[in-house]
Amino acid sequence: MRKLIVFTFISLDGVVQAPGGPQEDTSGEFRFGGWTVPYADEAVGQNLQDVLSEPFELLLGRCTYDIFAGYWPHVPADSGSRAIADVFNRVPKHVATHRPGPLDWQNSRALQGDLADAIRTLEPQDGANLLTFGSGAMVRQLLAAGLVDELRLLIYPVMLGRGKRLFGDDALACAFTLAHSVSTPGGVLITRYLRDGEVRTGSFE
Repeated sequence: MRKLIVFTFISLDGVVQAPGGPQEDTSGEFRFGGWTVPYADEAVGQNLQDVLSEPFELLLGRCTYDIFAGYWPHVPADSGSRAIADVFNRVPKHVATHRPGPLDWQNSRALQGDLADAIRTLEPQDGANLLTFGSGAMVRQLLAAGLVDELRLLIYPVMLGRGKRLFGDDALACAFTLAHSVSTPGGVLITRYLRDGEVRTGSFE
């Protein structure tokens, strides 16, 4: 059974909105778009390459899909991002969307019906793990349904105060095990958490 892996950039106060650029998502008058850019370095880049070196299929919400589809198919051949573009362009893409109209990025298909039911249908099928980038609203639904197997969080040393957050009050209670953790020279904490059953409680008395 393949796993559902969430890869995301997150601030100390849980914000995931518009990490990559000022105009990525300005909804709610968000003014800190591009907050990860000053921390970009070789360690962050290597982590992304490591994640993309494993077999995967993309699972994306519609907003993130539109951002990716508007960029990755058009990366020039001589760009330093071309290797990543080739991977993203090639792999199957599953898109959570209720909007009409075609999904023009190659190898894209819309998920049908209820999101949780669609994922429960996908997970037992043969194929690579499902890897999610961004797609905060979709990820919050997956966390509420208890469908996330692994969290790969890049935790940035900033507090943004406002913006769309990854974790909502409706997330299903569960435990995770820290499988990997390393800090970059710029202070970004690269982590990998594996789901580990139910929350365990106790008492110091």
